[in-house]
Amino acid sequence: MAEDYAAKMGRKTDAELRQYVDQYTNYLEEAVLAALDELERRGKVVAEASAIRTDVQPVVAQRAAEAATVRAAEAAAVAEPEQEQAAGPALYSPATIAIFSVIFSFLAGGVLMVINLFKLDKQSKALRLLLFIVLYLLGSSYLLQWAVLQFGESAKWISAAVNLGAVVAYLWFFWPRYVGRRSYLSRGWLPALVVCLLIFGIMYYLMMPMLGQMGGAALP
Repeated sequence: MAEDYAAKMGRKTDAELRQYVDQYTNYLEEAVLAALDELERRGKVVAEASAIRTDVQPVVAQRAAEAATVRAAEAAAVAEPEQEQAAGPALYSPATIAIFSVIFSFLAGGVLMVINLFKLDKQSKALRLLLFIVLYLLGSSYLLQWAVLQFGESAKWISAAVNLGAVVAYLWFFWPRYVGRRSYLSRGWLPALVVCLLIFGIMYYLMMPMLGQMGGAALP
């Protein structure tokens, strides 16, 4: 901006420059300073130059500081998405997947893993993982039914083993092959926790009548 005013004042006559100086309150402070500089460059003496500079320079400095602040804020706004991109996408961490699989079910951990793959734009691998989850669910269901028939109530520990097996598959097979070693931002787990609680709460509420009928049928 100052360079533009300097070029502009270089094309003006001495009389025009004097008008900027004599009526400096009517012009922008940057233009007045440029007019003073040009007059001094031409060897013209301006008696009141010191007083004028004292009046206008603080305003010019403040305006320049404000402009610098705005430019810095704009640069930070541009740099922030670039930094996030450099850090990697936001993914659910292996620890979060393991915890959700153990506390809720391997289905919950599998869903988080699938979300990661869609976030990485790996839809085909996400579908493969979904196929594994479906097959694992069917296989574990048959295994649990068989174990209950064979061992009765003592077979409940198999459910924990099933979840643990899914965690091993997620973290030691699918993660290294489908996600790989990459930088990523750890995604917040609270929304996923709320969704899981709602889903399992609804499932429990819907299954309560069925459980009640089963319990009633078991009574003599």
